[in-house]
Amino acid sequence: MFSKYKEFIQNYVPLNFIEWSMIKSKLKIRRYNKGEIIHFVGDICHELMFINSGLARAYILDENGKDYTWSIFFNDKNSHMTNLFVVDYESLLSQKPSKLNIDTIEDCEVVVTNYKDIEFIYNNTKKADRFGRIMSEEAYKYIHNITIQRRTMSAKERFDKFMLDTPHLLHKVPQYHIATYLDITPEHLSRLKKLNLTRGFN
Repeated sequence: MFSKYKEFIQNYVPLNFIEWSMIKSKLKIRRYNKGEIIHFVGDICHELMFINSGLARAYILDENGKDYTWSIFFNDKNSHMTNLFVVDYESLLSQKPSKLNIDTIEDCEVVVTNYKDIEFIYNNTKKADRFGRIMSEEAYKYIHNITIQRRTMSAKERFDKFMLDTPHLLHKVPQYHIATYLDITPEHLSRLKKLNLTRGFN
């Protein structure tokens, strides 16, 4: 039930039996159905959710109600730290209202830790506190890199990088969500997909 989470943490910080037992005591499993909104803009993010299985996404809404995909959450060989945690990290850290909505693209199972328990774990386990700093660093690098990519890469370059890093998402995530994530139109994404096929890629 918590084995994926434990294995992931131990990639960064080794835990002894006592340390893991304390962390484990603060965890719970939650399941969501496909299509559920699991976090609303304006709410404060009180939980950190590690994704065991399924797909979810965070998105923003403009003044006309159009949504733009901010991040996609999944857990497989292609995932990294920012994919694995279903969270508005800025809202969690600041305990201020969120600017993101989060919904599920597939049925999801997540490992949940609430904010107060996270603070307790960090204050009582040096290794967990170190893991928290690593998470903050990774979240910053994600925002830094994706902002630069959207300003400096062409649409084709952004699509090619998406296909290099996460090709399987092309067949799992609705095209509109991928297009807004890459900051291109669905029509442009369709053309890039066709070009990709003519070059002999799946």
